Amino acid sequence: MFKTNNVTSRIFERQIRTPAPGTSVHSARRFYENLVPSFTIYDVECPDHSFFKFTDDGQYFVCFSRNRQDLIVYRPTWLSFSCKGEDCDNNQELPPQVKRFESFFTQLYVKPLASCNELICKDFFLYMESNQFGIFATSTAQIQDARGTDGAILGVPSFEKITIHLFRLEDGFKLDEKVFHNDCVNLTHNMGAFLYDDLLAVVSLRYQTIHILQIRDSGNLVDVRAIGAYCREDDELFINSSSQLAGNRGDLVDNGTNHDQPNSNNSFLSGIKQRLLSFIFREIWSEETDQTQRVQCLKKKFYFHFQDYVDLVILKASRNTDQLPAFFAVYNMETTEIVAFYQNAADELYLLFERFCDHFHATSINSMYMNFISSHSNNIHALEQLKSMKNKATSISQFVKKMLSSLPLNCQSMSPSPYFDQSLFRFDEKV
Repeated sequence: MFKTNNVTSRIFERQIRTPAPGTSVHSARRFYENLVPSFTIYDVECPDHSFFKFTDDGQYFVCFSRNRQDLIVYRPTWLSFSCKGEDCDNNQELPPQVKRFESFFTQLYVKPLASCNELICKDFFLYMESNQFGIFATSTAQIQDARGTDGAILGVPSFEKITIHLFRLEDGFKLDEKVFHNDCVNLTHNMGAFLYDDLLAVVSLRYQTIHILQIRDSGNLVDVRAIGAYCREDDELFINSSSQLAGNRGDLVDNGTNHDQPNSNNSFLSGIKQRLLSFIFREIWSEETDQTQRVQCLKKKFYFHFQDYVDLVILKASRNTDQLPAFFAVYNMETTEIVAFYQNAADELYLLFERFCDHFHATSINSMYMNFISSHSNNIHALEQLKSMKNKATSISQFVKKMLSSLPLNCQSMSPSPYFDQSLFRFDEKV
């Protein structure tokens, strides 16, 4: 294939040659082979902000004030200086203004984001490219020994207030917000939230609930569903009406002597936990065809571990699961069924992760360039690195746990930048 380090030659070659069908974007990205960062400017005069990240389309640079109260957004001005000659890196002296932050970025606005008793979660930011909406979060101080309330699990810290903010990044106009009171959401590196198209999922650790919100084009955050205690929209209505009917019948029979019985709501496991137990039971049931063997298998694999399954809590998998038993459940929120259930040491799940890694991070259907994220399932160089790590591992089971510890993948944690495209460049992810 024709290739040269001269940009002019590549532009001329693009004019006279037509790329193969479906490869025009790949051909355009190959121009980055000629535009490689090769010079570093030190001691740049920067404002005293906490710099966070660029949006994937490169239009906005998101920063926060040092006191974690204000949102500050810049727009990059991109290439501002050039030099003439072959050895520019060593011989050319750049003008003094090149060491000023303002030479490369233009401040669009400064907007107050957090209230007086809240702070910005500086590791949390999601970007909706289709509408250029930014999603931020603020929270009050963490309460470590929070009292257990109805529906809350013990041992999970609490925040008096967690607020999800929806901003229009073009002008910094606040569109809507969603507030969680006396709750806990893991906002570090977007662990407790996931954005897919116009749907935002927020995981409440304290109440073991997955809140599904829809972001409308008008800029409104609309509650769609809460998956946890109930799985369908009418589950709560059905259970409450059934409990009320049962209570009325009890009053007729014993004239109120049944009032000391516990609330029927507390006698049920959560809806999603019941779905999980049902799935595990059916999987074990279908393993054996002989009735006697089936009963023995259920005793050994299901009933013996029943309380362990009941005690499971929804968490974001992290590296500390290397030494702990952890499980991954795949849930279909339309049919309210558990589709699959794996342990964090399952070879079957690892093989799926190795072969179909791209299916483990759902990307927006509107962002075509997200298809260029290199992984070991779509890039031979990444696959070679993975196999090299696997061959060097002293324990295959520990290697599997280490690889699966990244699941589920954090939302918008992978960059589609051409400089991370392993079809163009070879690099070490550790550095």
